Amino acid sequence: MSTSQTRTIKATEFTAKCRTLIDEVAATGEEIIVTQQGKPVGKFVPVEQPRRPLWGLLASDIEIIGDIVSPIDVETDADTEPKRPANA
Repeated sequence: MSTSQTRTIKATEFTAKCRTLIDEVAATGEEIIVTQQGKPVGKFVPVEQPRRPLWGLLASDIEIIGDIVSPIDVETDADTEPKRPANA
């Protein structure tokens, strides 16, 4: 989580409050640095939830009516305009 805050606790406190800290991290997204003898030894962070893939995201919102595979008999301007040289 990009807006998470970080707090530092001692390893003994982490051991004593582990279950409570799990709930706190899940609810707030806060990161916890665990220290032992004043040195960081671990980082307790929330798990990022998997993102929903974009492929097929609108599949339930779009309805195809008719044949979209067969060619159509519509004349376009490109079909009727006279050919011009490419560098003109």
